[in-house]
Amino acid sequence: MPATPLGVLDLVPIASGSTAAEALHRSIDLARQTERFGYTRYWFAEHHLNPGVAGTSPAVVLALTASATSTIRIGSGAVQLGHRTALSTVEEFGLVDALHPGRLDLGLGRSGGRPPASTAPVPTTTPVVDGRTPNGLRIPPRFSFEHLLGSPRVALQKTLLQQPNAESQDYGEQIDDILALLAGTYRSADGIAARAVPGEGADLQLWILGSSGGQSASVAGANGLRFAANYHVSPGTVLEAVEGYRAAFQPSDVLDKPYVTVSADVVVAEDDATARELAEGYDLWVRSIRTAEGAIPYPTPEEARAHVWTDADRALVQDRVETRFVGTAGRVADDLARLREATGADELLITTITHDHAARVRSYELLAQEWVKR
Repeated sequence: MPATPLGVLDLVPIASGSTAAEALHRSIDLARQTERFGYTRYWFAEHHLNPGVAGTSPAVVLALTASATSTIRIGSGAVQLGHRTALSTVEEFGLVDALHPGRLDLGLGRSGGRPPASTAPVPTTTPVVDGRTPNGLRIPPRFSFEHLLGSPRVALQKTLLQQPNAESQDYGEQIDDILALLAGTYRSADGIAARAVPGEGADLQLWILGSSGGQSASVAGANGLRFAANYHVSPGTVLEAVEGYRAAFQPSDVLDKPYVTVSADVVVAEDDATARELAEGYDLWVRSIRTAEGAIPYPTPEEARAHVWTDADRALVQDRVETRFVGTAGRVADDLARLREATGADELLITTITHDHAARVRSYELLAQEWVKR
């Protein structure tokens, strides 16, 4: 692979007409294949109450995947700390590390926790004119997730994930506790030590995932940790995320300078028309997420075309649709190069979903073959 490594972000999508078991088998197969293609790391996302997503527990899925692979790094992208404790997180990943030492990435997200203090845009130094950076990368208007916060379904998810009357710990404090438990230096307020075994001393690579220049970016920077910015989730805020992280960065025992990976939605095929056909279900799938319906089983192109779109539907998914990279390997590699240049990414994280598993595997293969030439 070239100087800028490529990784994989997998939601374990369930294709329409298939099952969660089939989705898991396909994800494990994809991990084996992308290891062979030369991808650097393979991350599993965490999502709940989504009929079309089987990735509910990154630690469990990566434990299964660890036994099926040998060299590719595996991890979470990301563990949702809002309904977890620092101890349970360290112990879960410590268990996997005990059998597969030196291969795990612990990606941590604040999803499901307290709402951010502010959703106001953070100023950036990169100019964006008519929705594009100087090198042509599309930066759409900032998307507002406010309509999801009042959703009964989102409220139900929080109820089911948390113990009654439980409150999420402050994210920064939670990261501090995780670092202390891993290092074996944790002490309670009254001085009592806690030893997380397995977990303490685990050879984990820690990452913070974030979609804006808010708390996640500042916590990652202040602790000198690696940072993953979500262009594929919130493309309108990717620049403020990476710049916020770099502005907050303090050297640590882990890093002496900032280190960033940036995600992108990608579909590659032998020609542009085939790639567009394979990507046809994406719009409808994103709509299901952003209406709080929950991700539907990933539709076939025919199922997607049968949907009657309203203007409101189109507006709901526009930023995601216009920032995915779809086409031949050469075209998509050019798009990824623009993303790398605009964000200063040290790595790129590729997420590809198609209804057909073979086409998904082939997309990753074609991209790897092209990227190694860059």
